[in-house]
Amino acid sequence: MSSLWFSVAPSLGQTTRAFRAPRTADGRPDLNGIWEAIGTAYWNIEAHEAKAGPIVVMGAVGGIPGGLGVVEGGPLPYRPEALVKKKENAENWLARDPVVRCYLPGIPRATYMPFPFQIVQSPEYVSFSYEFAFASRVVNIGMKSEAPVDSWMGWSRGSWDGDTLVVDVTGMVEDTWFDSAGNFHSDALHLVERYTPTSPDSLLYEVTVEDPKVFTRPWKMSMPLYRRLDKNMQLLEYNCVPFVEELMYGHLRKTEPAVPSPGRKNE
Repeated sequence: MSSLWFSVAPSLGQTTRAFRAPRTADGRPDLNGIWEAIGTAYWNIEAHEAKAGPIVVMGAVGGIPGGLGVVEGGPLPYRPEALVKKKENAENWLARDPVVRCYLPGIPRATYMPFPFQIVQSPEYVSFSYEFAFASRVVNIGMKSEAPVDSWMGWSRGSWDGDTLVVDVTGMVEDTWFDSAGNFHSDALHLVERYTPTSPDSLLYEVTVEDPKVFTRPWKMSMPLYRRLDKNMQLLEYNCVPFVEELMYGHLRKTEPAVPSPGRKNE
């Protein structure tokens, strides 16, 4: 037994060598590829139980799966007045959630929606293209200028910290949410994202969230991202605008045929 223990013990004490990602021509880690998060953060970034969907006649279709959450350090540190709004959002999420109406999901939500996204990398820029609603953004490496105007996908400035791509995001409109559970932010949102290769086909995604109008302190989320290895994998079109026309504009449609004016012949 002792000989068995001593033969196994060295392997237990060995440390795993840190993964070194393949390099691009300029020597940076190669993040090119199509990636996707696997989990339930899209529905709720905090720990949550499974629950039925909003349309009873659809049965189990549309139900929300339970999840352990991706937020580190306990419950989200909402200010009291912001927590009231969060709860109101949750109770009315089908009417208030921006992605229900096919609005751009914003950052960081675009990263963990149940749709893939593609990274295309060059020395000066890193482009992110998201399948949902044709969303996209460009990370400018080394840029110092501030956002000229707020936008749905924000203003992204990048830098490298060893093998980690660090993205500083500001200039977000206040209309996007973090998930479908009503977690929201203001126009003071500031994000610091970190993309770190952990294997040939996985990245560690970390994002620190700061918004003094909504939260009492910064907080953090983290999750793995996985390379899509499907044969002939590519982003496909998910143009959801036609899907929401009736929802958004159906009340404007005429329900009765127009009545010709008196004395005017029908053409």
